[in-house]
Amino acid sequence: MDRGPRTPTLLEQFGQIDIYLFDQILRGRIVPTMRVLDAGCGSGRNLVYFLREGYDVFGVDSDPQAVAGVRRLAASLAPGLPEDNFRAEAVEAISFPNDFADVVLSSAVLHFARDDDHFLAMLHGAWRVVKLGGLLFCRLASSIGMEHQMQRIAGRRFLLPDGSERYLVDELLLGELTKELGGRLVDPLKTTVVQNQRCMTTWILQKSP
Repeated sequence: MDRGPRTPTLLEQFGQIDIYLFDQILRGRIVPTMRVLDAGCGSGRNLVYFLREGYDVFGVDSDPQAVAGVRRLAASLAPGLPEDNFRAEAVEAISFPNDFADVVLSSAVLHFARDDDHFLAMLHGAWRVVKLGGLLFCRLASSIGMEHQMQRIAGRRFLLPDGSERYLVDELLLGELTKELGGRLVDPLKTTVVQNQRCMTTWILQKSP
C-alpha cells in the first residue's frame, strides 16, 4: 500500500541543533523570511533546519575543511544557494557587509578566544553584521554557577574541571558588553551547569534601532 512521502525524522529535519536555538524558533523569533548567518558555523550542525526550510543562509568558519563540508550540506538541502554564501574566514574578519543578517549565530565559538582582544574582535565582528532590530544568538562557556571551581591560567583563560581550556565570561561582563554594544537582552541569561564540569550560557541580544 502506498503510504505517500515519508515524514522526515526530527533528526533529519533539525540536525544536531542547539536546544536553545531551537527554542528561539519555537517562540517565533526566527522565521523563514529572515537571513541567517552562522559566525563560526563548523560542520553546519545548527544550519540543517534553516537550509531545509528555505532560509537565506550564510556561514563563515576559519577551517576551510569545515566550510567545504557546509557547502556540501547546503548543496544537498538547498541547492539554490550560492557556494559563496559560505566562506573560509575568521569571525573577527567577516567579509559580509554591515547590517547584513537578521540573525547571527555564535554557538560555542567565543570561548575559544585567546585573550580579551581576540574575544572582543570576534564579538564585534559578529555584532557588526547584525541588522538593526536583528538578533545575535550566543552560546558560550562561562563561570556562572561554578565560580570557585575554575582554575585561572591568565586573564579570562581558565582550566575547567573537564580538562579543557576556555575563555570564560561572567554575568557582570555580559551585562557590561550588552550596554557597550547598545543591545537589549531578549531573554534573561540562561546557564546550564554540566555536572560540575563546565557551564554554558545563552546570551541573546537584539540590536536596537
